[in-house]
Amino acid sequence: MARPVRLRRAVEDDLAAIEAIVEAAYSPYIARIGRKPGPMLDDYRARIAAGQVTVAERETLVGLAVLLPHPPKMLLDNIAVHPDAVGVGVGRRLMAHAEVEARADGHTHVRLYTNVAMMENLKFYPRLGYVEVERVREDGFERVYFEKPLA
Repeated sequence: MARPVRLRRAVEDDLAAIEAIVEAAYSPYIARIGRKPGPMLDDYRARIAAGQVTVAERETLVGLAVLLPHPPKMLLDNIAVHPDAVGVGVGRRLMAHAEVEARADGHTHVRLYTNVAMMENLKFYPRLGYVEVERVREDGFERVYFEKPLA
């Protein structure tokens, strides 16, 4: 039986594992997008220092979420799950955590985006109650924004 997923705030010692998860999760999209996806270009050392990264761990780190407050909405700037842990609920657990954190901080919505070429995400987020709100070209990427109101 698989060990349960535990969530916690990332610490400096998690940096290498976080970068490895991001690399493994986003590398398959490079060919589709024609360049590295935005999350592969982020400064995770700075994100960790700012307290913006939550990690999911079982025996090892298997996923992460980056949350950025933009009142009245919480931006789920990145969610990544290692390919070896896809399909066991890690992503859903991180998504639920983002919603709990957003509510606790007084935000009215969770906002997130994905690349138009990440078709799997375009199907996944609506199943969790997220609604597409706009498509924009931003930082050289074709992004699709979704939002979910928090009750």
